[in-house]
Amino acid sequence: MQFVQLSASIVVQQVLANGRNLNQVLEESLRKKNTWAPSQRAAMQDLSYGTLRFYGQLKSVLNLLLHKPLNDERVRYLLLVALYQLQYSKSAPHAVVDHAVRAAHTLNSRVSGLVNALLRNFLRNQSSLLSQATQSPEGKYSYPQWWIDELCAQYGELGPAILEAGNKHPPMTLRVNQHRSSNMDYLALLEEQDISAKVVGQEALQLDRPVSVDRLPGFFAGLVSVQDAGAQYAARLLDVHDGMLVLDACAAPGGKTAHILELAAVEMLALDKEKERLERVAENLNRLGLSARLVCGDASEPDNWWDGRRFQRILADVPCSASGVVRRHPDIKWLRRRADIPMFAEKQLGILCALWRLMEQGGKLLYATCSVFQQENEHVIKAFLAQQPDAIRLPVMLPEMNEGQMLPNDQHDGFFYALLQKIA
Repeated sequence: MQFVQLSASIVVQQVLANGRNLNQVLEESLRKKNTWAPSQRAAMQDLSYGTLRFYGQLKSVLNLLLHKPLNDERVRYLLLVALYQLQYSKSAPHAVVDHAVRAAHTLNSRVSGLVNALLRNFLRNQSSLLSQATQSPEGKYSYPQWWIDELCAQYGELGPAILEAGNKHPPMTLRVNQHRSSNMDYLALLEEQDISAKVVGQEALQLDRPVSVDRLPGFFAGLVSVQDAGAQYAARLLDVHDGMLVLDACAAPGGKTAHILELAAVEMLALDKEKERLERVAENLNRLGLSARLVCGDASEPDNWWDGRRFQRILADVPCSASGVVRRHPDIKWLRRRADIPMFAEKQLGILCALWRLMEQGGKLLYATCSVFQQENEHVIKAFLAQQPDAIRLPVMLPEMNEGQMLPNDQHDGFFYALLQKIA
């Protein structure tokens, strides 16, 4: 366990101190430890994700435990990981402490006693320390103060529930390929594998417990894909029909591209500005037996890739803060800055305006983000409509939506959708 603790603490430090992406750092770290058993790899991922998910609380607790700052930052991150284990894991407390002390010794032999004392102090005074940590908003909600302020200002009494939803473990949801199966037929296949699930959408099944994709019957044959139930609304909202020319701008990793192709026989152009991410689109389409024209290009600069043919449907799933999916990417909470939000909004409006001129009259564009910040969502749409007299906003009628805003809950992540039509 001590090597798992130590490795997880290095991952957390890379994210928080160096601003690196959690998934990327984890992948690099696990690749170096190719001798680890699957259980060790799973434990390291849990420790890394969990520590970042509850970093605000854990940091507050650690500050209460420390009488003076630590000289060695590596030890600080190790303590955060150990505190997460003691509070949230099922590991035996004495084992967590013992292994953390050993791990600390490998970093700095002089701090072993301090690590032992701090962690045992936490165990003796756990309830009191956790209660004291909630006195600050960051300690209570485990988000940066500016993030808490923004959501509470925008959503009022709903703000705390949105924050709490972002700290829960995300559901694992499947999209059933209706060309090859049906919800009920696939539920039967899952039942044969002792995998429990329920229907949560037209093509969506939510598993009671997450499983690896190699346990999903027919996954590699294209029967299902893993996709959040909220993300699955995009293809339906776009209202595609056979024979249409469709653009999926910012297409990677390809889940929405594939879903559109599963719904109708359209001519699809899947665009993304990063070649490596476009390769993921190709992998997903190949697994599902679908085809599209893949183009590497910037959605905000169509003159560099557009062939002049006007689209009848455009999906603009634009880059955003990803504030609606923080339970899947807890590093986002600590890497984003307040100043990032207006920067995203400016880019989003630019992409929307650039794509609009590629649309034929009567065509529809679906603007989508995985954000819960209104500045990236409602404000961008209002700014766009104010400068585009040939654009109208169509109603979006789906469950749990407030003017196109879906808030994260037990069944889906946070998303925003706005459907626009080009008129004469």
